[in-house]
Amino acid sequence: MPQLLASWRRAVALLCCACAIPAAASAASAGDYPNRPVRLVVGFPAGGGVDLTARLLAAELGKRIGQTVVVENRTGAAGAIGAGLVASAPADGYTLLLGNTGSITINPQLYPQLSYDPVKSFAPVGMVSQSPLLILVNPNSPAKDLAGFKAQAGKASQELTFGSGGAGSIGHLTGELFARNAGVTLVHVPYRGGSPAVTDLMGGQVDMVVEGIPISAPLVQTGKLRALLVTSKERLPTIKDVPTAAEAGMKDFEIDVWYGVLAPAGTPPEIVAFLNRHINEALAARDMQARLAEQGAIAVPGTPQALSDVIGKELTRWQAVVKQADVKVQ
Repeated sequence: MPQLLASWRRAVALLCCACAIPAAASAASAGDYPNRPVRLVVGFPAGGGVDLTARLLAAELGKRIGQTVVVENRTGAAGAIGAGLVASAPADGYTLLLGNTGSITINPQLYPQLSYDPVKSFAPVGMVSQSPLLILVNPNSPAKDLAGFKAQAGKASQELTFGSGGAGSIGHLTGELFARNAGVTLVHVPYRGGSPAVTDLMGGQVDMVVEGIPISAPLVQTGKLRALLVTSKERLPTIKDVPTAAEAGMKDFEIDVWYGVLAPAGTPPEIVAFLNRHINEALAARDMQARLAEQGAIAVPGTPQALSDVIGKELTRWQAVVKQADVKVQ
């Protein structure tokens, strides 16, 4: 009997040790984090808005955490390839995603077979920035403002067209929402990116385009395009003459393309907190803010919960737009 009791005690002790190992390993890994380079995955090509933002953040964040932050472009499926890669990565803080409106809150409405869940697959770390869109027309268009565009649409012998950077893109869905709010019918023309859409607008092949600030603002400044409105809450300093949607006469039309850092679900809270703190410090740097402003974006420091709240609200918004406009992608 004593031998049996001793054996039982040894078994219990071994079991307790075994259970403690993962917790100890987790604590150790969090305690010395980071001890090697960190990957920041971008689901879009180099040179685009998401990529540029990622590289700005990587440089500033790397200075603060004492490790290189390597931007890795994993493109395809409107950002779903990169997001899926991060969702399935080890939850150790060494693989992060710079998610955005499209990859996290629009894709789930359009692609039911995604390899990731926008809420369950990730641990929000923090917002980085946000940037509005412009509603653009050709400078020779009879529409000088929103009222003029609505009048043009009402008188046109055939339906007006609007272009975007692709079916299911933020530009596409914003255009659908714009048409609904304006009470006009527009036919969507998808392009392979914002640049060709803008080129065709300048050439008169489409009547309107919805596009972001980096591509369109310089063309507005030089008179090659006319902006009917900007979707931000306030006017942009770089194009002060362009009214906000509210000023132009369209209510409830504040839309920002947001960028935020996410880690795989299950990442230790202390690592999330560490990254969030240093991301916010990076966003407070004047150089970082100035570089973001060049892209028409503003830094948006905040908590992981704040990013989680944005994701929740955006999922609800774009789900409604996709359903009401009956948007389909192939």
